[in-house]
Amino acid sequence: MTVTATRITPKRSRAPWLAPTALILLALIPILAGGMRLTELTGNPVATPANARFLDAPIPVVTHIVTVTIFSILGAFQFVPALRRRRGGWHRTAGRILIPSGLLAALSGMWMAAFYPHPAGDGPALLLLRLVFGAAMIACIVLAIRAIAQRRFTAHGAWMTRAYAIGIGAGTQAIILIPGSLIFGSTHETSRAALMGAAWIINLAVAELVIRRRARRHIINAQAHRKVTPK
Repeated sequence: MTVTATRITPKRSRAPWLAPTALILLALIPILAGGMRLTELTGNPVATPANARFLDAPIPVVTHIVTVTIFSILGAFQFVPALRRRRGGWHRTAGRILIPSGLLAALSGMWMAAFYPHPAGDGPALLLLRLVFGAAMIACIVLAIRAIAQRRFTAHGAWMTRAYAIGIGAGTQAIILIPGSLIFGSTHETSRAALMGAAWIINLAVAELVIRRRARRHIINAQAHRKVTPK
């Protein structure tokens, strides 16, 4: 009797695309708000107390909106393993766009925090937090550049993951500020600073979980490779 082998083709898992989809959705609120701000700035707007600081110095806010949008959307796809492994250098090409975008997003954000007039609800504590986390994002990107120059790919990925977590902090802030505004009001400086700081910490905590999970996977794969490789 002849046995015919049937080749079973596994279905492609959709799980790898859940992460970028969730990240893009998280960043959607600040991206849409930024798009509305750009539309306002390019449409001959009337000066109001809410937009006067942007009209007086539009370059930093335009730079920030454009670069953080690129960083948020393109960076989300860096969490798809299939794209990172794809031949043709997609991951490397995307990284060459992400690194300057991330640096410009952080620098422009720090400039706005330091030099724009503060709206109601943005006190000294929030200014300090923005400068600290902006500097931390820059430091993470610089350390990622150093790691890739030394061909320490795991460290490079870890530092870029931390930078991305800080960069999309506005998405988490938009979510947790809603109940805070309902309870304390939208101009309560202490609660606003605490909640925005908590959003960055939450993002970094999730980033560390992702980094540790990725490291465990690398260890398991290395152990499995040693077992099947003949001595």
